[in-house]
Amino acid sequence: MGGVFMSKFIKFAWSAVLVASLFVLGILLADKLWLRENVIRLRVVAHSDESEDQKNKLLVRDAITEYLETKMQSVSNASAAKNYLVGQLDALEEIATAVLRAQGSRESVKVYLTEENADTRVYDTFRLPSGVYKTLRIDIGEAQGKNWWCVVFPSLCIPATTDGFQAAAVGAGFDAGLTESLSETDGFEIRFFLLDCLGKLEEFLFPA
Repeated sequence: MGGVFMSKFIKFAWSAVLVASLFVLGILLADKLWLRENVIRLRVVAHSDESEDQKNKLLVRDAITEYLETKMQSVSNASAAKNYLVGQLDALEEIATAVLRAQGSRESVKVYLTEENADTRVYDTFRLPSGVYKTLRIDIGEAQGKNWWCVVFPSLCIPATTDGFQAAAVGAGFDAGLTESLSETDGFEIRFFLLDCLGKLEEFLFPA
């Protein structure tokens, strides 16, 4: 009798573990899909790793982020942000080109929206797991040098406080748990770790 009871208990326990695991996986998959669909990153790629090209990359970064910062703060969702950026591609190319010409550089500039794999990124006030993200990409010249990343939607390219990040994330529709995970809040380390692992798996199975 005791053996039968123990057998049923073990089956019940495994069933409970399975249900809990599926529930957690569902949350993580929802988080990952949300990030892929609702975060737009900015990537500026230098012509080369030569010091002059790296300096020009940062000057282009400064001009682009200054131009977009105020405008993107008034955008309420990722779809509107994407539509706005599509309409700004020519203007952004002109801004970047003007910066380069002012520095005496004749390198070309290409500005476009795409999807790209991105490694785990830790910023001053938040972090993002690896995975595939929508990206506003700015290629300078041959785009063979080191690049610079930030998040253009929600508008996070200009360093802010952790509270500032949380306010921007919630304003963009991030749920509280995901926001806490990205802002390195104690108690959410495991969730971020699992989300990062899921992002690496996404890159492997479904590369951009």
